[in-house]
Amino acid sequence: MRHRWVKVVAITVVVPAVLLTVADRVAVHYADEEATHLAAEKYGYQNTTDGYLDVSIEGFPFLTQAFGQNFDHVSLNAEQFTIDTTNNAQGGYLPVKQLQLDLHGVQVTSLTAHSAEANLATGALTLSYEALSGVVTRLAGSGGPIRISRAAGSAGQAARVRITGVVGGRELNSTGTLLAQGNEISLSLPGAEQPTATWRVQLPENVGFTAARATSDGVQISMVGHLVNLGSSRFTG
Repeated sequence: MRHRWVKVVAITVVVPAVLLTVADRVAVHYADEEATHLAAEKYGYQNTTDGYLDVSIEGFPFLTQAFGQNFDHVSLNAEQFTIDTTNNAQGGYLPVKQLQLDLHGVQVTSLTAHSAEANLATGALTLSYEALSGVVTRLAGSGGPIRISRAAGSAGQAARVRITGVVGGRELNSTGTLLAQGNEISLSLPGAEQPTATWRVQLPENVGFTAARATSDGVQISMVGHLVNLGSSRFTG
């Protein structure tokens, strides 16, 4: 009789807990999908056929955070989307390998306006040398392919890159600078017909680039933001 009573108590406790967990996971899955759709709509991080975008609301339980309109950690990961040059949108598109953003202390500031704000945002944007080489070759217009590779000497918001190839029948072997400042990325190309190219990245308000460095895999650009305005938010459904 005692064992039966223990079994009944266990079922009474465990089953509601399981149901609540399932409900919590269903709710967070729906909220993740809504937030991903919003980010794609607002920032254009999924503008290619092979692009990937995922917004994930971290922490458990989700429903408790939703009722309090506060979310400890929201992560955004986008891959393989493109940005256009500010002066040549047709040929100057630049593929972004990855953009990763972590939002901490996200608070819904208005239910009617569906707006939210994050206390802190940190992240990074990565550009491959293959993508940089492709856009520079297109912008050069004549000559053979131009290759962008790693160069030593990254410092602060500027990363140094090596530029080699043929432009207008001339051999090109120089060192350029990729500068990341605010929400803009500028690439200087000494010796090229078009000496500079600039791209503007759609970032959440108050998020800006803080450093750029040339790595073995590409150029990695760090970003930080405080009191970040996320605009419309559907985290609460």
